Amino acid sequence: MQNKLQELTDRLYAEGLSKGKQEGEELVQKAKAEAEQIVNQAKAEAARIVAEANRQADELKQKTEADIRMAGAQSVAAIRHEVETMIVAKAVEPAVEQALANTDFASQMLMAIVKAFNPADAAPADLDVILPESVKAAAEKFLKSEAARQLNANLTVEYSKKLNAGFKISPKEGGYLLQFTDEEFTRLISSYLRPAAKKLLFG
Repeated sequence: MQNKLQELTDRLYAEGLSKGKQEGEELVQKAKAEAEQIVNQAKAEAARIVAEANRQADELKQKTEADIRMAGAQSVAAIRHEVETMIVAKAVEPAVEQALANTDFASQMLMAIVKAFNPADAAPADLDVILPESVKAAAEKFLKSEAARQLNANLTVEYSKKLNAGFKISPKEGGYLLQFTDEEFTRLISSYLRPAAKKLLFG
């Protein structure tokens, strides 16, 4: 009886041990599978993050390179424009100043413009004229001369220290002002010369 009891105990122990060992192995396998799944998910997420970071880095690089190219092209264009403007201005400004400083030239130009305001078949226009302060003596002499009387116009003349050369003229009732100053002539002539200067400088 003792032996049978011992055998039963040993068999129960062996079965329990075997069952416990099997369950333990199943738990270990399950844990390993879950761990592997977690690792694979982590690797996949890491790969996705790296790929997204690389994509964003490539986009940023392309945008930065495009911005640099655009800024470079704009800088070159701005420098070329400045060079053109400087060269044309240096060529034009002295000639314009010299022409407008010539009292006879400025007087003839003023006469031509006043006559344009006063066609032969129309009533004389009343005009306001602004001249440089520096030509006051010569201008007053001109306005008292026979040439001024030929203009057949009522001119109100003012003198301005802000005006370097040339003149400004407008109808007395206002509405608009025509400027024939050194700045205006330089700007006008430069606009015609700049394309030629650009071609000469940069091909």
